[in-house]
Amino acid sequence: MRSYALHQAFGTLTSVSSVATAIAFALALTSCTEKTGQTKKTVSDSTSAMKGMTMDAATRVDTNSVTLTAAQIEHGKIQWAPAALGQSSTSAVIPGTIIPNENRTARLSAPAEGRVVTVRVQPGDRVGRGQVLVSLVGPGAGSAQSDVSKAAAQVTAMRAQAGYARAARDRAERLLSLKAIPRQDYERAVADDESATASLSQALAEQRRAISSAEQLGAGASPTGEMVLRSPLSGVVLSRNAQPGAVVGAGTQLVSVTDPTSLWLQVNAPEKLASLFRIGGILHFTVPAYPADRFDARVTAVGAALDPDSRTLLVRATVLNGNQKLKPEMLASVAVESEGQTALPVVPEGAIQLLDGRPAVFIVKPNNVGGATFVRRAVEIGSRTGSTVAVTSGLAAGELVVTVGAYSVKAELQKRSMPAMEM
Repeated sequence: MRSYALHQAFGTLTSVSSVATAIAFALALTSCTEKTGQTKKTVSDSTSAMKGMTMDAATRVDTNSVTLTAAQIEHGKIQWAPAALGQSSTSAVIPGTIIPNENRTARLSAPAEGRVVTVRVQPGDRVGRGQVLVSLVGPGAGSAQSDVSKAAAQVTAMRAQAGYARAARDRAERLLSLKAIPRQDYERAVADDESATASLSQALAEQRRAISSAEQLGAGASPTGEMVLRSPLSGVVLSRNAQPGAVVGAGTQLVSVTDPTSLWLQVNAPEKLASLFRIGGILHFTVPAYPADRFDARVTAVGAALDPDSRTLLVRATVLNGNQKLKPEMLASVAVESEGQTALPVVPEGAIQLLDGRPAVFIVKPNNVGGATFVRRAVEIGSRTGSTVAVTSGLAAGELVVTVGAYSVKAELQKRSMPAMEM
């Protein structure tokens, strides 16, 4: 009996111990999981902080200036000097376009509604004055030709009537002199003669109007009323929009003819260069088709106002094109230059560097340890004289500017401006 009681007590203690052990293991596991999560969060926060520091550092990089030590300046062979003041003319190269001379260009349109019968030319064909280009048929041309025929018949009838009236008047005048008729009959013959003369004049005027209307339609010489478009000048066919069989309305452009020996050079000049253009001035230009040739044009028109959208001034010059090398719609590079001299800062050609596609120089700010800070400055350049370049904007005379080794400064600035690599 006693042994059974001891055995029962030992079993109970063993069960309690197992439960306690399981609870302790669960608490330890939970504690480890929380510590692991806290560790991962700490690492993540640290990484994010490092990335933020890297991005902030990259954002704070100055892309407009660079500071070099005395050793770096000596190694790059960098030299600077005050920008000198020199005499230079204002000049620039601006784009232009070769266009037809509108004073020697004819754009022929359909005079009335009709159907295109024949087109006798192609673009580029040479034509003479009066040559037939396009023929059309339409009801308007038929009516015009009918009016011409009616007017001609009326003139014939009125001319015969006027002749009869004149003869009657002459006869009455002779009889009156012989006192063979009363004066009243003579006066009636005079009135009939004057009325017939007036009617003839009216018929002739109507005939001229009918012929003019028919000629405007190009149907004056065609008995069938066919409308014919003739070239009003000698030249070349610039364009052809007419197609045989097409029905076109009045005013539809069909053919363009131009005299190629005279063209226009059209330039849209920036506002700051507007003062360089005057009527009678000479413009020099080149075209990509003939890069070794220089052409001249005389300014014949200067706009009275700037274009409000582009802020440019329309300039037009006449080009003599006797050899016909130039063609309409060619692009041109036009060189313009002022007649007087202007005092402008000048720098050596090597001082000008292209940064972000724009010319720039480096302004120098020396320090007291032999080094210097170089600040880039965007400028606008003008004419070149020898090895120097005039600066029209962005630089003042006397400012310290890099004259030798500007490319080394540019390379160092670009290297320093590169964003730092993120981890």
